[in-house]
Amino acid sequence: MVWATLGAMFLSGTLLNVATVLLGTTVGLLAGRRLPPRLNESLTTGLGLFVAVLGVAMASAVFTDPARRPGDELAILAGLLIGVAVGEGLGLHDRLEGLGAWFQCRLTRSGEIGAPDRPPSRIAEAFVSASLVFCVGPLTILGSLDNGLRGDATLLATKSLLDGVASIAFAAALGAGVYLSAGTVLVVQGAIAGGAFLLRDALDARAILAIDATGGLLLLAIALRLLDLKAVRAANFLPALLFAPLFFRVADWVRGLL
Repeated sequence: MVWATLGAMFLSGTLLNVATVLLGTTVGLLAGRRLPPRLNESLTTGLGLFVAVLGVAMASAVFTDPARRPGDELAILAGLLIGVAVGEGLGLHDRLEGLGAWFQCRLTRSGEIGAPDRPPSRIAEAFVSASLVFCVGPLTILGSLDNGLRGDATLLATKSLLDGVASIAFAAALGAGVYLSAGTVLVVQGAIAGGAFLLRDALDARAILAIDATGGLLLLAIALRLLDLKAVRAANFLPALLFAPLFFRVADWVRGLL
């Protein structure tokens, strides 16, 4: 009974988020079948522009947040560079795209791929792009933390609305692979919420600032892909979300010695 109650507390906002992604994807697929290809392309461009602006706003927090300290931007840079080096070494982007391709092989009917009268499947691209956009952002971190610490799903409810709208555009532009991102949302946000409960004394405003600013840079990488400007291997930047707070701690320690 106790574990069931705790599980409901941790996952209430996440389950709402999963539901809105599934609903939005369904609406997007139904609408996408009736939309001309040029409109689908424009939807992708509009989504890319929005993600770019959101990424800039998040990344700029390292210069404007009241919790920032001199040298924090260098700590973000160090965390980003070390993180991407680790991500490249682990091949995270290739592994994530491989997972999407695995789903693509099993969920796409034989004969659909490569058929002359049908466009190529974009399940892998949809899975990767939507998963990263839905799981990297201030509301993902703050909402999951709030849900895990106090059982308050208000922030995740707000994020759910935004993700539901975004999933319509994603599904209309990229297809059914967006459905798979709901599983990523469930795993990532559920893990953060559960971890927040277990490690509730280890996170502070400084750590969240580092994560948010680095997350903004990751969103910019996604925006470059959506806008067809550069095929950034964005998933390889994910370890930076762990390294940036560590470098903040190192910077604080160095400042204390000066």
